Amino acid sequence: MKIAKNTVVTVKYSLSDTQGNLIEDGREPMVYLHGGYENTLPKIEEALDGQIKGYDVTIQVEPDDAFGEYDASLVKVEPRNRLPTPLEVGMQFEGMPDGTDDDEDALIFTVTDIADDKVVLDGNHPLAGTALRFTLHVQDVREASDEEITHGHVHGEHGHHHGEHDAHGHDHDHDDDESAGDHFRSHPIH
Repeated sequence: MKIAKNTVVTVKYSLSDTQGNLIEDGREPMVYLHGGYENTLPKIEEALDGQIKGYDVTIQVEPDDAFGEYDASLVKVEPRNRLPTPLEVGMQFEGMPDGTDDDEDALIFTVTDIADDKVVLDGNHPLAGTALRFTLHVQDVREASDEEITHGHVHGEHGHHHGEHDAHGHDHDHDDDESAGDHFRSHPIH
């Protein structure tokens, strides 16, 4: 079966920078719904479209097509006493960019430096400004179920698991919790 819109693709991947330094070795394969559902980077979908199980490819994705260019305006210095204790470099917090108070603009800020009574917080994605090299191996392709297509993501093994509320027929708004960075949602993380 060919990879096309509304197929579920299982991809083994590794991610490195353009110098070949490994960033992430995906021990668990990525399982996503293909066809512009924003389940993965558009450049990955573009590279795999029309391919079949067993296909191997390495692609390079520029910052504009991945996590954006580095934005120095997203770096802010906060008084140490505004943040919880203990505090370590690498911890992440959800916060607002300066000058906004709209929840839609919430960013993940990473602690990059602690000096005396000041803390440097960086709201850029850790991979912002980095060109990325993905090595992809298609392990499986199947048709998506109607429910998966309706919800816009994969269910079941390795896919998205719904909470018990589904049994009561609650309607889910997935826009908030299905973003690319949803694995950063538990705070703080090390």
